This record gives sequence, C-alpha cells and structure tokens, in this order.
Amino acid sequence: MELEKQEQQVAGEYTSKQLMKFLLPSLIGVLLFLVPISVDGTVTIGLGVLADGLQAAISNYIPLFMTIVLWISTIGTVAIKSVNNPAIRNHKFLSSLFDIGLIWFILRLIGAVFATLTLIGAGPEIISSELTGQVVLFDLIPVLMVWFLFASLFMPLLLEFGLMDFIGTVVRKIMHPLFKLPGRSSVDAMASWMGSGTVGVLLTTQQYEGGYYSKREAAVVATNFSIASIAFSLVIARFIGIDHMFVQFYFTVVVCGVVAAVVCPRIPPLSLKKNTYYEPIGKQIDEEVPVGISTFRWGVDQAVRKADQVKSAKDVITRGIFNVADIWLGLIPLVMALGTIALIIAEFTPIFTFISYPIIPLLNLLQIPEAAEAAPAMIVGFADMFLPAVVGAGIESELTRFVIGVMSLTQLVYMSEIGILLIKSKIPLNILELFIIFLQRTIITLPIAALMAHVLFF
Repeated sequence: MELEKQEQQVAGEYTSKQLMKFLLPSLIGVLLFLVPISVDGTVTIGLGVLADGLQAAISNYIPLFMTIVLWISTIGTVAIKSVNNPAIRNHKFLSSLFDIGLIWFILRLIGAVFATLTLIGAGPEIISSELTGQVVLFDLIPVLMVWFLFASLFMPLLLEFGLMDFIGTVVRKIMHPLFKLPGRSSVDAMASWMGSGTVGVLLTTQQYEGGYYSKREAAVVATNFSIASIAFSLVIARFIGIDHMFVQFYFTVVVCGVVAAVVCPRIPPLSLKKNTYYEPIGKQIDEEVPVGISTFRWGVDQAVRKADQVKSAKDVITRGIFNVADIWLGLIPLVMALGTIALIIAEFTPIFTFISYPIIPLLNLLQIPEAAEAAPAMIVGFADMFLPAVVGAGIESELTRFVIGVMSLTQLVYMSEIGILLIKSKIPLNILELFIIFLQRTIITLPIAALMAHVLFF
C-alpha cells in the first residue's frame, strides 16, 4: 500500500512554476557554494569572493565590532535572566539566543574579557600575545564572521529548495555502501572542499537538527567530511614551503581523508552512535527509490516537493538572520574563549610536547627525519589547524614538512573552530570523543602520508 502511494506521488504532475521553484534557488546555491572560481591564482567559491571582499573592506573594524558583539552576548544573557516579564523571557528569538546555562555564560564572559584585553593590548601577555589572543581575534574571528554571515544567509538555497534531496537520492548508491551515509552528505563534503570546513559543519548541524541525519550520520559527517578547503590548503602549503608541490600535496590529503572516512565510522566511538534522529523533530528523510521509478525522476520529485514547502521568502530570510545572530552571539564568544585557552596551552605549556613523546618512535619507524622536532606538530593540531604548520615551519627536511602539512589538513578535529562548533551543537559528541577521533585519524593517516612522501621525495 505504501509503495502504491509513493508511485502515485511520483507519477503526479507538477507545474513548471513548481519545477523552477526547485531549479532556480538550487542553481544559485550551487554557484555560490559548490562551483570553484579562480581569483588571483587562488581557488575559491562565490561565497568566498563575497566573504573575502567584505573582510577586505572592513578588516580594520572587525575586531572592535566583534568585541562589542561578544559583550552584547554576555550582557544580553544577564538581562534576560534578570527580567521577570514573561513576554520577554518566553520570546522565541531572544530566549534561544540569551537564555543559556551557567557554563556557557561563563565562557561568553571569558570570551568578551579576552577580546577586550587583546584589543587594547592589556592584561597578561599569554592572553593578548600574538601567538594566542591576537591569532583568534585578528586572524580567526574575522574569517568566521564574514564566512558565517554569508553562509547562514545563503544556506537555505542548499537546504530548503530541494537540492539536498535531489543529490541525496542520486548519489546514495555511492555514499551508503562506502561510508554508510545518506547521499546528501556529499554536498557537505563539496561545500567544505570548495569553501570552508566550518561551512560544512554548519550544514551538518542544520541537517541533523532538521531530521535529515541520524545521530551516527551527523557525527560521522562532521568529523570526517568537514575537510579543509583548497584555498586554506594552499595557504598551509605556502607557509611550510612546499607550494611548488601543491598538486601532489593535495592529492595526498585527499587519499588520506578518504581512507580515514572509510575506517573511522566503523570503529568506536563513531560506530557506537545510535541511528536515531534528533528527538524533537524525528526522521524527515527517505532516499530509498521505489521499485519501477528511475533514480533521477524520484530525485526530482523529492526536490520539487521539498521546494513546494517553502511558503514565503520572508520566512527563509528570517531563519537566515537568526542563524547569523546565533553564530555571532553564541559561537564566536566560545571561539574567543576556548580558542585562546587552547593556544595558551599549546604555546606556553609543555603539555602537547609531553603528549607527543609516544609519536617519536612511530615517526622514527616511518623514517621521518627530525622526528623529535616533528612529533609535537602531530598533536598540537587538536588546538588549532594552523599550529602544526607553525611548529613545522622551522624544520629543515622538506619531506617532514610535507608530512606535517598533510597531517594538519587530515586530522580535521581542532578545537579553536570546528570542535567548539560541534560541542555547542546538538550533535552527540563530547570533547573526549573528539580527541579520540583526532588520535584515530592521526594514527590512520600518518603511515599513508609518510609512504606517499617517501615515494614523492625518492
């Protein structure tokens, strides 16, 4: 009976207006998020052009502006907790932004204080140093601010007009057997690859909270498919002095990433995640193609029906604006607080050096030159993706720098950005699990990176 109902639905006619409601917004979304563009010799996407353009235009004002935003997030939390007016306390928009728990409030306050001290160059040097607070406030946060602004505003073009449903249906036969994931996860990977890993994570969290990924699928996609963009990979390659081998370098990153994405979901902790969906929403996805219906036709039918659910542009724009406010007021204070703390630990304590001692024998076994100097770079990436390149930049061996660069891009789970986004999200991952996944990816990809480096540098 259910199959008969599905066949009747797919056989149902839809108007050209309904079809264009799927095609036009989806095409704009593809052009913005998924089509590579070369600008001044750097590969990026349309969204990146907008983000980079805005950042270049207002770069001098972003640190001050975001410091004010961080204080708004802190003061707003105090205000909404202090107000007894039910209309304000129960206001959906305000309560979701400011009505938070004590730990999250403390982190917002720490983030605002750290940003202020860094901006004015006051307080302990370990906070406002060019190796810690300044990296977060002047380098990381401006990028996040502009990328999340445009990503949040335009992401409905990918999510709400049927593109994910169409692609998910069409490529499911590849993604499910290989990675045990729905086909739509390929869009996450492409958005990360062409644009930004954080955009991929944002896409994943919204898909999970919308009922399109199970707990296991969301955890797997977020920790294995939020790959570094081509543009950032080129920055890493240039920084460590191997940009003349970028094609070989990025090919190695891709190979390592694919192997890790196949292995990690099949071992704990990811393999232990339940295939249940976000409880308040429930399962909202069905990529199975009915018997007797072509995959392409069923994909189009699913996409048109999804796009038809969009009732007004106002609703889409409102959700986009809320997503921007949620990221700016909720996530970026955590990035400032936890990102700075992670960099303080990495730069001013020997913790990562101690943790890296067991890596030295492995590097020696893999015949990696300057193993003792390279070992901390294999672990410090958990704090921030750029730190391994900083640690490895002074190493003489080009082969070793090559391996360090590859590892910095394949470990994926770093706390200053993606880790914080995941912890704040409703995806069931905690910091211990993230560290375990980070170590797993390191152990899985290091021998592959070393083998390919030896072949390339033979």
